[in-house]
Amino acid sequence: MYGETTFTWEYVCGYETREQRKRRVFRRLYMLTIALCLSCLVAAIIVRLTAMGGLKALTDMMGETETIPSEETTKPVYVVEEQIFAAAQAAAAKTQEIVPAVVETEHIPIIYLDPGHGGTDEGCARNGVREKDINLAIALLVRERLIEQGYEVIMSRDTDTYIAKEERVKEANESGADIYISIHQNATDEGTAVSGMEVWYEEDNSGRDSKRLAQLIRQQTLKSTGAAERELRGDADFHVTRNTSMPACLIETGFLSNAAERKMLSLSEYQQKIADGIVQGISYYFHPKTMYLTFDDGPSEENTQRVLDILRDRNIKATFFLVGENVRQHPEMARRIVAEGHTIGIHCNNHDYETLYQSVDSYVEDFEKARQTVYEVTGVETNLFRFPGGSVNAYNKKVGQAIIEEMTDRGYIYYDWNASLEDAVKNPDPEKLIANGVETTFGRKKVILLAHDVVYSTGICLEELLDSLPEYEMKPLSEEVTPIQF
Repeated sequence: MYGETTFTWEYVCGYETREQRKRRVFRRLYMLTIALCLSCLVAAIIVRLTAMGGLKALTDMMGETETIPSEETTKPVYVVEEQIFAAAQAAAAKTQEIVPAVVETEHIPIIYLDPGHGGTDEGCARNGVREKDINLAIALLVRERLIEQGYEVIMSRDTDTYIAKEERVKEANESGADIYISIHQNATDEGTAVSGMEVWYEEDNSGRDSKRLAQLIRQQTLKSTGAAERELRGDADFHVTRNTSMPACLIETGFLSNAAERKMLSLSEYQQKIADGIVQGISYYFHPKTMYLTFDDGPSEENTQRVLDILRDRNIKATFFLVGENVRQHPEMARRIVAEGHTIGIHCNNHDYETLYQSVDSYVEDFEKARQTVYEVTGVETNLFRFPGGSVNAYNKKVGQAIIEEMTDRGYIYYDWNASLEDAVKNPDPEKLIANGVETTFGRKKVILLAHDVVYSTGICLEELLDSLPEYEMKPLSEEVTPIQF
């Protein structure tokens, strides 16, 4: 090889024919065109079409290479090399004309990180530890992790400089950032024992999802650090949370006025834990896990109404496994469930377990009666159902498998659960139900959560339960959802 030009023996000796030279140049043109097409990263069919267009352009230009005087065929044909490059540019131009109208790229989330204070504004400081320095150190660690995960990051500052809060917000709004996170440290003169992490957001009706962002940042950073838990504040009156056009929150990671916490916040290892928590919260914000919220035994009048009101206000769709006799007693509530877009499933006609699981025939008879009731009242024909007590229980040991086979043959799909409020008990405590719901998910990526909309305590605790699970996106079941079965 010399100057990337291949020399055959005939070429060196001056015996390369016009046809040999043409074939040699064409081979190189062909390889260059293929490389250009691959670099465009378009769908296979577009690449092929583009390559065809590019090859035609290159082939058309072959006529120019034939005008090179024959006496120059005994030395490196740099003129041909220049023409090859020109041909490649022509092919690339044709490619650019075709690709933009067809290719769609996935949106890469843009994160605006705002390390509070900086420069002449050092923030709060105690014993030589300055807030502005810790804010920046944590933000840089967050940026590094986010970039590793494929996010785009904009920082209000990445050095010890002062940027006015108005300029930070203006830049964030003009950048098209998807979320805004401001990092700060806390301090108080009320006592050196005060410690813990706070997260603030602006409660408003603008449609920004600031609350969920703040919940996730708080939840995951507390988990990664083990810091003392302080309240989530929705009454932030900060310029950076009030005037940003995207979801925004402000995290106070600890108190510099607390000697022990100040020491922790100065350690790079602890700063990394904070950064890891913030990054995980961001990850769940854009890529949530999935929860199918399901309610059994309804409908009832008061309790189902309370549940539906909460789901409506939060724009959440759930699945209701209905009991036939309750549908007949509360037809309007059953119709409201359907009207508001929730999924309907069959539970049973009544809860007489001994009769229900006496045989395959007794189960099918009960089921079909409930299914017919649901159809007559709501107009919904559904193939989804849930066994009273679950597919494996103390009443169906002898006939459970036979019932499953019969129902499957009939085209029905049953859904058990892998998390539960455990609310089907006497006088359940709402706080305990919330703890049950959170703990039994075990952090799974896909959760079918069992609850009962006829239980008063369930309706009372539902809002707090949902606030405790911000990492999950709530969806209704459908026949396309792979069932969880015991």
